Amino acid sequence: MDTSVIATRQSPQSVMVTITAAPVELNDAAFVFGRVRPGLLKIANRILRDPGEAEDVIQEAWLRWQGTDRTVVADPGALLRTTTVRLAINVLQSARRRRESSATPWLPESTDTGMTPEALAERRDSVEHAVLLLLQTLTPNQRAAYVLREAFGYSYDQIGDLLHLSVGNARQQVSRAQDRLNNRRHRQHVDAATHRRLVEAIFTAARTGDLDRLEHVLTGQDAPYSGEGTAARDGAPSYRATA
Repeated sequence: MDTSVIATRQSPQSVMVTITAAPVELNDAAFVFGRVRPGLLKIANRILRDPGEAEDVIQEAWLRWQGTDRTVVADPGALLRTTTVRLAINVLQSARRRRESSATPWLPESTDTGMTPEALAERRDSVEHAVLLLLQTLTPNQRAAYVLREAFGYSYDQIGDLLHLSVGNARQQVSRAQDRLNNRRHRQHVDAATHRRLVEAIFTAARTGDLDRLEHVLTGQDAPYSGEGTAARDGAPSYRATA
């Protein structure tokens, strides 16, 4: 509603009432929103599994609540919960669309134990090519952050804790990884043992849900394999993640 247009048709006293009403209404809106905000944040976190994205959704819900004609809302809490769910789902769908349209490799979230041998072999071949590209293109931190985030749904908080990075830096690692994979300009020598170890760790994590081994491989904490020393002496890059 355009209060400035209404004010031009009213007396000076009415104009004063109209001008002062807006802050009061906004305060009322903030009070209602603040009362239900903790519940909205839980909803967004449950859907997105990412505190930063959940906070962004809550901020968007607040902006929409400000622009809502609240005089016709019978149940503000229900409306705000519905708005939060829809916004969070939109974020998920947007991320999925970006992932599907990206030229970067996609790693399996799970391995179907009922797959035929042919289908399983095809899946493995796809993962091997994807992992090779990751090893050729990304730094250790970028690779770890990208795999954990895009393939296994880790939050940026979890990635930051694992790699000893801030949440903001964890986000940057994933973003930079995406840029590098899109450009594919950085090509590094890949040690065969390193490649095989990461492929096996990803398949084990996807098949069993046990992510400990994958985390150790990505952060360089796994036990050394034969041939690593030779690779290092030959000038192959170290794949140990650093902060």
